[in-house]
Amino acid sequence: MKLDPLLTKAAQYARRGHYSKAIRLLEPEVLRYHDSHRFYYILAVSCLNLGDFGGAHTYFRRCRELKIQDSYTLLGLAALHVRRGETDRAVEYYLEILDLEAASPNPSKNAIRIAKRGLAVIRKFGEKETLSTWLETGALKHIYPPLPPLPRRLRTVFSAALVTGLALIAMAGIGIYTKSIPNPFEIAPRPIRPGMESLILDDTERKTTVNTSGAFRYVLTQDQVLQSYERAKRFFAEFRDEAAKIEINRILESNASDTIKAKANLLLSYTVTPGFNTLKDTYSYLDVQKDPYLYRNVVVRWKGMAANVQLHDRSVMFDLLVGYDMKKVLQGIVPVVLPFAATINQNEPIEVLGSITVQKEGSIALRGIAIHQAVSLPQPEEQQ
Repeated sequence: MKLDPLLTKAAQYARRGHYSKAIRLLEPEVLRYHDSHRFYYILAVSCLNLGDFGGAHTYFRRCRELKIQDSYTLLGLAALHVRRGETDRAVEYYLEILDLEAASPNPSKNAIRIAKRGLAVIRKFGEKETLSTWLETGALKHIYPPLPPLPRRLRTVFSAALVTGLALIAMAGIGIYTKSIPNPFEIAPRPIRPGMESLILDDTERKTTVNTSGAFRYVLTQDQVLQSYERAKRFFAEFRDEAAKIEINRILESNASDTIKAKANLLLSYTVTPGFNTLKDTYSYLDVQKDPYLYRNVVVRWKGMAANVQLHDRSVMFDLLVGYDMKKVLQGIVPVVLPFAATINQNEPIEVLGSITVQKEGSIALRGIAIHQAVSLPQPEEQQ
């Protein structure tokens, strides 16, 4: 089994009982893992254990499409049919599992055991009322398929690490005591980001921080300029670049001196573009609408629905209906430009990571950096 960091992390979440975390981690990646049986199996088992039986059925069906003869997938579908009282269909799946494992050179004892347990449940509680009473006890989980396994390499690493770790702890204790090695429990200094030394203000710059004439969007006192600049530096040092940009924008749109603005622009040049997993500070559409100019070039992640999609060879344009992903509340409509080719489904919710641009009249738009959108999956079969 190939070691995939995302799937490994999701499997770890599921095995620890953190099913919601596993689902939240995986569902935005449906496009990337569209043909991965393991991806859908982790999702299906997590939904099943969480009690989301509709989602479990959808994902198990996708597993079945990707790997038609997989006993664990069949166990999941069989358990769902038992829950719905469709015992005839469940029996078909259990018998298919037993036939598959009998013909396999390496039969799964676990799959055989669960399939036989499922057949025993149906024989004993097959009547509708009896089965309903049995389901109310919560015993259905005893015929669930197993939780997703961790990759063998990872398990081997864990075992080796445990043995090695015990030996190293003993050696490290001696080393720390004799001071022949540094103490790892001492608090390490915070890493210093490149460019910090060039952002220090000298005494002259600190004394001339404001312009006394001109028209500005924000009029700040000398102390306010210095406070805003120091906040920007602190946020930057903490790798909170989007928060730093807000303070930088406050300075650039204010009566701050040209020297301070030059320093602020220098600081802006050191910031980096975040991804979905590295964005630390998030700002809502309502936050931005209050004062768009403070959020110029700030990266946000907003959910909604796409409308008026225009596809081009190397770009996509559409309107993001912000907050309308649940089709209940529309916060606003924001034009989005993606400087790359992408397929947009107007019938599915979409999440956009993009930087804010401000138009002349003060309206906002997004320049897209990345998008997350689930693909449409087969719907669960209707109960008979």
